[in-house]
Amino acid sequence: MVPTHSPFPVREEGTVDSDRQYSDPTHYRSTLFDQRGSGKSLPSAYLDGNTTWTLVADIEALRKHLKVEKWVVFGGSWDSTLSLAYSQKHTEHCIGLILRGIFILCREELEWFYQKGTDRLFPDYFEPYKTCIPEPERSNVIKAYNKRLTGDDEETLECADAWSTWESSTVELIVNREYIKKAENPKWALAFARIECHFFINARWMRDRQLIEEAYKVRHLSIIIVPGRYDVVCPAKTSWDLYQALGGKENSNVDARKNKIQGALVDAAEKFKALKMYRGNLN
Repeated sequence: MVPTHSPFPVREEGTVDSDRQYSDPTHYRSTLFDQRGSGKSLPSAYLDGNTTWTLVADIEALRKHLKVEKWVVFGGSWDSTLSLAYSQKHTEHCIGLILRGIFILCREELEWFYQKGTDRLFPDYFEPYKTCIPEPERSNVIKAYNKRLTGDDEETLECADAWSTWESSTVELIVNREYIKKAENPKWALAFARIECHFFINARWMRDRQLIEEAYKVRHLSIIIVPGRYDVVCPAKTSWDLYQALGGKENSNVDARKNKIQGALVDAAEKFKALKMYRGNLN
C-alpha cells in the first residue's frame, strides 16, 4: 500500500508513523512519502518542476526503486487527485484504490471553494480571505493570490496566512480552532498556500475533469470511495461523478465526522486483504 502525502502539507513535519493507522501492519507494508516541496522534502515550498505529472513520475520511480510489482494506492483530497492520475497512467501496477474525499481540481470545485459558494456557509471565515485582495481583483481571487504568494515580502506572508486560515477553518465538520492555529506558523502557511495556488493556477496540467473522463482506464480495479457527506473542500458531488464514471464502484458516504471517515478507511483496508497480493508488493 502506498499512501500518498499531499504537496499541500497538512503538517510541517510531513509524514509520521500514525499515517499508517488505517492498515493492519501484519498484512500490509505501507510506504509513506512527502511530495516535492512538502513535509521533509526540500527545498520547502519549491515550485520549479512541481507538477501533477512530475509527482506521478516520482511515485513510479519509487515503485521501481522498491522493486514493487503492484500495489494499492491510498489517498484523500488532493491525494485522491494524485492517486487517480497515477493509476490512470500506470494502471498495470495497481491492484486497487482506496480514496477519501474526491478532489479533482476541476474549475467547478475551485470556484465553489475559493470564489463563491462555500462563502455562504462560512461567511465570517471567508471575509478575511476575501478582503486580503483589493476589490478590483476579486473577480479572480486565485489569480490575485498567486501573484502575491510567489513574492518574497510582508504581503506574501499576509496572503499565505489568510489563504491557509480560510482553508483550515473549513476542513472539519465542526470548526477546529486548534487546527486553525497551524496557519500562525509562517513556514507552514507559505508552503501550504504557495503550492496549492501553484497547482490551481496551472489548471493541474490536465484537461478540466480529465480524471473523470478517463476513469474507464481503472474501472477494472478494486476501488472504494469514502466521501464526507458535508465536506465543503471535497464536495460529495465529485465523488458521485467518479462513482458513476466507474460504473458503480463502492461509494460509502459518511457524515464527515473524523472518526467516522477513519473507521470507513480502516474497513476498506480490511476488505482489500482479500485481494490477490504480489511478491514484493507494498500491501
